[in-house]
Amino acid sequence: MKASYRIGQIVPSSNTTMETEIPAMLRLREQIRPERFTFHSARMRMKHVTKEELAAMDAESDRCAQELSDARVDVLGYACLVAIMAMGHGYHRESEARLRQLTRDNGGDAPVVTSAGALVDALRVIGARRIALVAPYMVPLTKLVIGYIESEGVEVAQWRALEIPDNLEVGRHDPRKLPDIVASMDTAGVDAIVLSACVQMPSLPVIAQVEALTGKPVVTAAVATTYAMLKALGLEPVVPGAGALLSGHY
Repeated sequence: MKASYRIGQIVPSSNTTMETEIPAMLRLREQIRPERFTFHSARMRMKHVTKEELAAMDAESDRCAQELSDARVDVLGYACLVAIMAMGHGYHRESEARLRQLTRDNGGDAPVVTSAGALVDALRVIGARRIALVAPYMVPLTKLVIGYIESEGVEVAQWRALEIPDNLEVGRHDPRKLPDIVASMDTAGVDAIVLSACVQMPSLPVIAQVEALTGKPVVTAAVATTYAMLKALGLEPVVPGAGALLSGHY
């Protein structure tokens, strides 16, 4: 097993969170496990979270995968959940397969995970059938995300759309507001909380607080992506303080 791994991320040009939260989680893991990580990104243009901009941005993902495979990254994460979901139900499987093939064709074969696929897979891993969900999107895009998750067999029983249209503002949303938002929801009948159904909305600092508040496992797009990346690398998916999914129990 290698001692050091290169983590590649395809991120929207206005995203500031995935390059913050995923390194933060893997640095926490480095405190308890021997593996070390470096971080490498390629960017797709996107400023406003609209279906049109998301589709145009997704078209750039092929170029980004090729650029990251030039660096011979060990795993590649497509870090925009709603861009994948806006392309139609099940699209994460098509995207992952296409981008993986591009890395092979470039001589830098690397497993590819998408934050969209990672989130729905994470809900299966923890056995969640009914969830509560918080998203920063406008209501139509939030409903699109809900439809995608439900097409994968998970009921979204409670949800909140924060209706923040500008992606930079999403990244500036104070995570300390999230526990009160969740407290205003009826979570008694759900199996898990998706605290941030968006790779751009920060949530890592309050995951443990919301788990304590609700007594439910908490998953976020960033946490799910980290779990999927570690599994793809053949590493134990454990990160202290990052919630139930990364507790080492799954």
